[in-house]
Amino acid sequence: MIQIPPALKHRNFALLWAGLLISMVGTQMQQWALFWHISQLSKDPIAVSIVGGVRFVAVLGFSLFGGLMADRYNRRNILFFTQTTAMLVALILGLLTIMGTIQLWHIYLLTGCQAIAMAFDLPARQALVPNLVPRDILPSAFSLQSIAFNTGAIVGPALSGIVIGYLGQGAVYFVNALSFLAVIVALVLLQTVHQRSAAIKTGIRAALTDIRDGVRFIRNQPLILSSMILDFIATFFSSANTLLPYFAQNVLHVGEVAYGWLAAAQSIGAVTVGLVASQYNRIRRQGPLLLGSVVVFGLATVLFGVSRIYALVFIALIFIGAADSVSTIIRNTIRQLITPDTLRGRMTSINQIFFMGGPQLGEIEAGAVAQYFGVPFAIISGGVGAILGVWLVAWLWPALARYSGDEPVSVAAPVAD
Repeated sequence: MIQIPPALKHRNFALLWAGLLISMVGTQMQQWALFWHISQLSKDPIAVSIVGGVRFVAVLGFSLFGGLMADRYNRRNILFFTQTTAMLVALILGLLTIMGTIQLWHIYLLTGCQAIAMAFDLPARQALVPNLVPRDILPSAFSLQSIAFNTGAIVGPALSGIVIGYLGQGAVYFVNALSFLAVIVALVLLQTVHQRSAAIKTGIRAALTDIRDGVRFIRNQPLILSSMILDFIATFFSSANTLLPYFAQNVLHVGEVAYGWLAAAQSIGAVTVGLVASQYNRIRRQGPLLLGSVVVFGLATVLFGVSRIYALVFIALIFIGAADSVSTIIRNTIRQLITPDTLRGRMTSINQIFFMGGPQLGEIEAGAVAQYFGVPFAIISGGVGAILGVWLVAWLWPALARYSGDEPVSVAAPVAD
C-alpha cells in the first residue's frame, strides 16, 4: 500500500516540491513545444540539435561559478533570481511568436539566456534539498524530485501538443511563464533554512581556488566520478529526444497530438519508478542497480530506433524513462550523501557539466548522424554506444559495481596537489 513518502512530512521540502511539480509542467510544455516549433521553421534535423549546443556552451561557461555561488550564498535567494529570469524568457518567446516575428536566432539566443540562469539554478536547488530533510530520507526526497520532474514531463508534452493544435504555439510559452509563479510563491513561504556556507572570499583568484577545491574533491571520490562519467556516456549516445519530432512525422507519420503523447511516454515510466522508490528510506545494491539500469536504457533505445509501430515506440520510451529514473535517483543519493554541505553546490555544478553536457552534445551528435545516415540509425547506434559505455565504466571503476549503499562512506576533504 502506498503511503505518504517520508520526505513530504517535512514542510519546507513539501512546499518546494509542490511548486516544482507545477512549474515542471510548464517547463516540459515549453521544451517539447520548442522542438516542434524549430521543426516547423527548419526541416533540417541539425537545426533542433543546435539548441543542445547552445545549452552546453552556457553550462560549460557558467556552471562552475553557479556551484560556487550556491556554496557561498543563500540558495533560496539564488533560486528567486533564476526562476524569475526563466519566466521572463518564456514571456519574450510568447510575445515574439504571437507577433509573428520570431526567427531561429531568437530561439537560440533566448535558449542561451535561460540555460545560463539554469546553470546557477540547478546547483542551488539540488544543494538545497539536504538542507530541507534529514540525511536518512534523501532517497525519498530525490525520488519525489524525480516524480515532480517526470510528472511535468508527462502532462507537459501531452498538453503542449493540444495547446499548439488548438491555441497556437505562443500560448505554450505564456502558460510556462505563469507556472514559474508556483516556485516563487513556495520560496516565499519557506521557513528558516539552515545552510552551512563556505567562507566568502573576494577576487577571481579566490573564486578559482574554491572551484579547484571542488574538482579535487570529486577527483578523490571514485564513486562520484564514475557515476558522472557513466551518466555522460549514456546520455551522449542515447540523446534522441530532439529527433522525436522528425521520427514522429517522417517514420510514424503522426501529428502534433500523437507526438505530444510520445514525448510524455518516457516520463510515465519514470514516475512509476519514482513512486515505488519514494516509499523507501534506503536502496540496497545501488552499484549493480545503477549499471543495470543504464544497460536497460540502451536496450530500450535500440528498440525505439528499430520500431515502426506507434504502440511499440511508446512502450520503448516508457522503458527508457523508467531506467533513466532508477539511474538518476541512485546517482543523486550517492553524491549528496558523500559530499559535505559546504561543497554540495560545486559538486552539483561539476556534475551538471556531465549530465547536461552529455545530452546536449549528444543532441548535436544525434542530429549530425541523422542528417547523413537517417533518424533511425542515429537512435539505434546511440543505444549500442550507451551499452558499451556501461562495460567501460564497470571495467575502469570496479568499486561502483560492488557498491551496495549501506556500507560506511569516508568523506574526503579537498587535498592539495
